[in-house]
Amino acid sequence: MEKAEILLLDGGMGTMLQAAGLPLGCPPELWNVTEPEKVAAVQRRYAAAGSRVLYTNTFGANRCKLAGCGHSPAELIAGGVRCARAAAEGYDVRVALDIGPLGQLLEPLGTLRFEEAYDMFREMLVAGEDAGADLVVIETMSDLYEVKAAVLAAKENTKLPVWVTMTFEASGRTFVGTTVPAMALTLTGLGVDALGFNCSLGPKELLPLVEELRQWTDLPLILKPNAGLPDPLTGAYGLGAEDFAAALLPALESGVGIVGGCCGTTPDFIRALRDTLAGRAPAAREKARRAGVCSASRTAAFGAARVIGERINPTGKKRFQQALRENDIDYIVQRAVEQQDAGAEILDVNVGLPGLDEPTMMRRVVKAIQEVVDLPLQIDSSDPAAIEAGLRAVNGKALVNSVNGKQAVLDAILPLCRKYGAAVVGLCLDENGIPATAEERVAIARRIRDAARAYGIPDSDVFIDCLTLTVSAQQDQAVETLRALRRVKEELGLGTVLGVSNISFGLPQREIITVNFLI
Repeated sequence: MEKAEILLLDGGMGTMLQAAGLPLGCPPELWNVTEPEKVAAVQRRYAAAGSRVLYTNTFGANRCKLAGCGHSPAELIAGGVRCARAAAEGYDVRVALDIGPLGQLLEPLGTLRFEEAYDMFREMLVAGEDAGADLVVIETMSDLYEVKAAVLAAKENTKLPVWVTMTFEASGRTFVGTTVPAMALTLTGLGVDALGFNCSLGPKELLPLVEELRQWTDLPLILKPNAGLPDPLTGAYGLGAEDFAAALLPALESGVGIVGGCCGTTPDFIRALRDTLAGRAPAAREKARRAGVCSASRTAAFGAARVIGERINPTGKKRFQQALRENDIDYIVQRAVEQQDAGAEILDVNVGLPGLDEPTMMRRVVKAIQEVVDLPLQIDSSDPAAIEAGLRAVNGKALVNSVNGKQAVLDAILPLCRKYGAAVVGLCLDENGIPATAEERVAIARRIRDAARAYGIPDSDVFIDCLTLTVSAQQDQAVETLRALRRVKEELGLGTVLGVSNISFGLPQREIITVNFLI
């Protein structure tokens, strides 16, 4: 959006095609090859009305929804891009490959595996790029995990910009429970190029969600609402074209710069938007003030003390080690439930055990925990393959607790954190172990911060563990830890993490000692 201009999208497609004669029950995507002139005619009307991004008629062009139709997704997607290109002739218009939900729920809500979903999206995305699409729009999504599969498929298999709009209810959640902060944190971290809402609600009803979204992301904001709310008796939408355009004006004041229409809107609505918004620009936005980690339905915002539960760890726990060896996932999941009940806000997950297939077990445990506990997760491993397996399985934005000052570790793990949008916990140790002085620990912290910056990880996603040892054995080290903590916060401007209970290990009245050290 050069010079902060408003970028106009198109409007509804399905009802327009039905008005042009599409039979009920016929997949709209079939018309890309059987009635391409009619598809292009609808899109041409949008271009003439002012749309500068045309969505291809490929919303459901995946092999799940097209099974038995006689055409492959690649055929119909290529046809859809050709239609949009034909409609765009003579206009300054970009063609967006339109990708909607697959039509099956991913695990654990349904039976579709993440990698199967990923492969279906990959097929669509490669076909769209090969056909000449300019960008990708992943829209009308409710399941954050499904969006993650689509975004990763786009990032790993194409060079196209990726926009995402999800569909929310008036409750502020999608119908499967995804929250606005979770959407923002996860998808900003995954590196999408623009983010927002479409469908479900009208412009007035979506405005509070826009206000919430802008607090959690600095990405360009998209709004593609329905034409108001439908009449429960007739199904007719409540807003006409002029009222719809006027209702979108407050969104500009919230910084929305990419607008269009969804269900119930037509080229007349886009034309009204063009006329109403002429000469206007989205309001300047302050930098997003909030950061955190999340599951799809719960966020642990940074800026306040957060409790990380660390009982899902085999170190020194014979029964836990037995559970890992015997694949006793129920035992492990119960530890997660106990920690949530005890007040943990983030769960550390460590399944490293000699002789164990750690990546496979990490994936299995993360998936199992997320079926019963809605807390954000911290992936804890020294094995990059296990870290990636965990991050790929996480539905949300995770922490990674395994970075330290060793260059090989930084080079292996930080790229994974960047790819999956994870926050980083950096440990103040290097090839020589834990330094004795605060100065040396701060030097390692600075090295971790600088390496994270080089990989594009913001300071707000970097936390430093200055490491505390048992005070009964090394009393002077407790002081060094406190000195290092203060300097990391004041000099480096980073957040900190600390295993506070370590300080009192082996001592009586541990609670009193631990609380005083924390204070």
